[in-house]
Amino acid sequence: MSTGVIIVLIVIVVGVVAAAAALALRARGATGGSGLKRRFGPEYDRTVARHDGDTKAAERELGERVQEHGSLHEQPLEPAAREQFQARWAAAQELFVDSPRQAMSDVDQLLGEVAGARGFPDVAEYDKQFDALSVHHADHVHGYRRVHRVVTARTNGAPESQAGTEEMREAMLEARALFDDLVSDDSRSSRNGHGRGGRHSIGSFNKQALKGS
Repeated sequence: MSTGVIIVLIVIVVGVVAAAAALALRARGATGGSGLKRRFGPEYDRTVARHDGDTKAAERELGERVQEHGSLHEQPLEPAAREQFQARWAAAQELFVDSPRQAMSDVDQLLGEVAGARGFPDVAEYDKQFDALSVHHADHVHGYRRVHRVVTARTNGAPESQAGTEEMREAMLEARALFDDLVSDDSRSSRNGHGRGGRHSIGSFNKQALKGS
């Protein structure tokens, strides 16, 4: 093998190694501490708190969420499906006045179904679905968690007084932001606040309609 060929091979190998290193650094930036903070926002702090302040454990969990769900591509909703989901939310909002706990249950089911329709894991796998949503909708996913906690606490026989009407109202208000994200035409631009959708893309959540029963 001539010296020229050897030099060319060395240059190719060096180039491949450099490219691999660059990709590794980019991936580390997306799943490292600062990258995770930027990506998850308040959800980062909640995860750290849930791990009793253990930042490394929290970042390991969040990094695993990104690795498992980061490549998920959200599917568009058909116009008819979007209208149906919007009508169901409006019905749950009206129901809240007379039956807030049933309204919470309806919203919990609705959010799970909308997420499933957008390509997230099935509603039957709440934990997996939530993790995936947190990767792509970190700013608003906590509302879904709050609603689900109220519903599952009731299902598990927790005292009815565990969540008051005001707490449930606040949970629904927060959950509405995620719902708007999921039913918008462009959930990514809505999430970043740069698109035509956003929190009020299908009308603001009327607090008057949620006056306590």
